[in-house]
Amino acid sequence: MKDRTAGWVAEAAGARLARGETGAEGPRRAVIDTREVAGGDLFVGLAGERFDGGQFAADAFAAGAWGVLVSADHVQRAAAGAPSGAVVMAADAPLAALQALARGWRRELGCRVVGVTGSTGKTSTKDILAALLGQTMRVHANRENLNTEIGLPLTILEADPRTEVMVLEMAMRGEGQIAELVEVAEPDVGVIVNVGPVHLELLGTVERVAAAKAELIRDLRPGAACVVPAGEALLGSHLRGDLDTITFGPGGEVMLLAFERRGRGGMAEIEARGRQFRLELSYDEPHNLLNTLAAVGAAVALGERPGGRIEPRFSSLRGQVIELPGGVTVVNDCYNANPMSMRAALQHLAETPAQRRVALLGAMAELGTGSAAFHREIGEEVAALGIDVLITVGEEAAGYGDGYTGETYATGSPEEASALLEEIAQPGDRVLVKGSRSVGLERVLA
Repeated sequence: MKDRTAGWVAEAAGARLARGETGAEGPRRAVIDTREVAGGDLFVGLAGERFDGGQFAADAFAAGAWGVLVSADHVQRAAAGAPSGAVVMAADAPLAALQALARGWRRELGCRVVGVTGSTGKTSTKDILAALLGQTMRVHANRENLNTEIGLPLTILEADPRTEVMVLEMAMRGEGQIAELVEVAEPDVGVIVNVGPVHLELLGTVERVAAAKAELIRDLRPGAACVVPAGEALLGSHLRGDLDTITFGPGGEVMLLAFERRGRGGMAEIEARGRQFRLELSYDEPHNLLNTLAAVGAAVALGERPGGRIEPRFSSLRGQVIELPGGVTVVNDCYNANPMSMRAALQHLAETPAQRRVALLGAMAELGTGSAAFHREIGEEVAALGIDVLITVGEEAAGYGDGYTGETYATGSPEEASALLEEIAQPGDRVLVKGSRSVGLERVLA
């Protein structure tokens, strides 16, 4: 936003310029944590459960902030402590102002926007699509998990003025949240990767999960495109006749014709609306092949012709392969887990060559009253796939053992699981580490 003025920033945010020159050069980005402030940043003081960020305006200025956007309660103090040339803006609701500013910047950029959501795999799909489009276009996408009502506008405000397309992951935990993100991002293409049993603690049924995800379809502008799984009955009633709907997966308009594995990747032949494409992929997981079809669908919706080598930089803790001393391979996929993603990861573990296959699993969170049954079913899946060893982490995860009859170890913490793994691991083992983020399984490899 450096090529815009302080006056433009205040107007776009719906804020009042309390200090600073209207014609002053704009900020480079927005941040909400004073520890991340660098020279030229706009610090937005958001109200949290314990603190109001507006009270830290002085810290932001000390770190070199271009200016601050705070609530009326803090504007006088912020203005009094602002250094010469700094900007102070006041807004009744700083979060709404941040979102409005992001929407204004998205419109100024005039680039195309793809919104990506789904019960599982949305981050990987975002990463794949960004890599695919990045071959021919200037692409901007979310860093890590900046995909919420706060993270998404921060992502947009980081976009370079030369950006040609934004790929924005959209997170959801309840009703109305996708709608809020769509209102900010105004996507030209909406992608729903899948619908499954996630956030049931809040939403209760998979049908309500589907309806919450489908807010993306509902709120697209007429003439936009949506990309959805072929034959997904839960989305059928949400489709619109005034959108260009592209289906992917078996029986869809975007299908995988063949895949030839080559090392850790392979060559994919894909058909999309009657045209065939060849993609050299740096990965071979079945779920990511399906995610690739969703990404190709989005690219086709944008009028692009995918091809060549696709080598995404996957976000951290999502399928990262780590070679440990002693010939042990670990697949670190512990960012999150639900029944869909757990089954996909276990299937890939079972299909990958190894002397022994070990599943080190933490609990799947937010499954509501059906949690025990879901964990038992995953244990049964571990057994059916012939996985050699099961290690559970935590009390809730012990339920996996109810459905598994093989070699089983129950541990109480990631640190205990780490010590056990070091003791029992053998050369040639392949270990899947997976569980919901709240379990903290990244500490297994710390």
